[in-house]
Amino acid sequence: MPWFIKTERFTAQTLTLLPEQRQIYIDAHRAWINALRGSGVKVSSGFLVDAEQRPGGGGLLVLQADSFEAAKRLIEQDPMIVEGLVKWDLQQWIPVCGELMA
Repeated sequence: MPWFIKTERFTAQTLTLLPEQRQIYIDAHRAWINALRGSGVKVSSGFLVDAEQRPGGGGLLVLQADSFEAAKRLIEQDPMIVEGLVKWDLQQWIPVCGELMA
């Protein structure tokens, strides 16, 4: 089954939210990821940090799906996307070596 990678960055509007306001949406995102995992979807999600471990570089999600369209349908259910809090891009990833082979 193919792998897909979603990259994302907070929108300017999201950056104006107080940390506790953003945390509500981040918690909903994590619950969504856990629900996907519970349903058998192979998925990992996390955020990017700089050399000093400061967040703000965006996020990365890796998942398996039957097709690009199937992956896109799943990604469009992410609460961060539903609420318009991130700009995102989805690409199929074709691994050539390593642990995450199709």
